[in-house]
Amino acid sequence: MEQNLNPSVGEAARLNAPQIAENQKTIADIANPRYVTSRSTKFEGYVWDVIREGISLEEGAEPFERDFLLHPGAVAVAALNENNQILLINQYRHPVRANLWEIPAGLLDIDGEDPQIAAARELAEETFIQAEQWDSLMEFYNSPGGMGEMCRIYLARGISQIPRDQQQEREHEESEIVMRWVDLDEAVSAVLSGRIHNASSTNAILAVAAAQARNFETLYSAQAPLDAHPYLRDPDFRGEIRPAEGR
Repeated sequence: MEQNLNPSVGEAARLNAPQIAENQKTIADIANPRYVTSRSTKFEGYVWDVIREGISLEEGAEPFERDFLLHPGAVAVAALNENNQILLINQYRHPVRANLWEIPAGLLDIDGEDPQIAAARELAEETFIQAEQWDSLMEFYNSPGGMGEMCRIYLARGISQIPRDQQQEREHEESEIVMRWVDLDEAVSAVLSGRIHNASSTNAILAVAAAQARNFETLYSAQAPLDAHPYLRDPDFRGEIRPAEGR
């Protein structure tokens, strides 16, 4: 069902993003939601939906349409041990018909769950390990031209094994997981030679190496707000449209 929306929907002021980008002294992405004039669900899936929205870049301008995948966001974990090895897991990914070397990761699909807690849960479920020290390493949009997925990667250190009686049984693709601690230098070489392809893994490996070269001074709090997450930044992103006069 299509919703026709007030083109002035949204409280945030529209910015002159091109001008801001030209004059930035320190480059940073620019949060700048535009006018959503219509929305319809084109496909409903088990985990995510495909949405079509009408967009006006300026108030009153002729709208155009874009399709995108409505995604809850994700977290991922770069676990680093005392031997300067990063934890990688190998599991099957059906859309690419391949077993990939990845870092532990999962969706932000539990309402109200703290992202760092979600990351620790995924680490425990997929690898049966836990960590004492957590920091935010980096964030990225997986494919911003076609989906709203934002992923934060955490750096986890102070690694220990979860007791066997507290380990959860893996299911489906996760039942075939193979774990390996890989020297960080070897992992960097695997990225740069095109031997591994998962986006969170390649981002994490290069980011850990870069952060380490800077004595980890670039890390930021594991509790830092997810300001880049479109769900949290834009109240209309989930499709919960309210009349403009009610805002």
